[in-house]
Amino acid sequence: MDRNEKQAQIEFLQGVFGESAIVLVAHNTGLTVAQMTELRGKVRAAGAGFKVAKNRLAKIALKGTVYEPIADKFKGPTTLAYSTDPVAAAKVLAEFAKVNEKFVLLGGAFGTTLLDRQGVEALSKLPSLDELRATIIGLINAPATKVAGVLQAPAGQLARVFGAYASKDAA
Repeated sequence: MDRNEKQAQIEFLQGVFGESAIVLVAHNTGLTVAQMTELRGKVRAAGAGFKVAKNRLAKIALKGTVYEPIADKFKGPTTLAYSTDPVAAAKVLAEFAKVNEKFVLLGGAFGTTLLDRQGVEALSKLPSLDELRATIIGLINAPATKVAGVLQAPAGQLARVFGAYASKDAA
């Protein structure tokens, strides 16, 4: 990798650290190419990013960001997962780590909050941003449906009473 490529990597990582809500670090010792490809696909499908980064370049890119305290995790063959949705990346990595013992979650950071392995696993059990949005929409929608039903009920009852009187007079 020449100097220009290294500078481009540093700039890319600085952009990632500047825009992401969460950055997670894991060791990928012994994973096959097929396993890494599968993991990348799952991470991207969840709306997160995934990068195998050179440790030295990642540490340089971390300087001056809120994620600088996680620089000590960059030892050995590390991968980065990052996302604007804090739960998406954590869910995918935690599930993959359960299935593949060679993939080890080291931790990461959620803004200024440092996360260890247990913190990432706890975060992965929370509902994602899309799930929360769906729940909120459902909660907002439900009262409107109930209000419409309540407002229609008296009119229906009046119609039935008028219908009963009409049939009574006709008989």
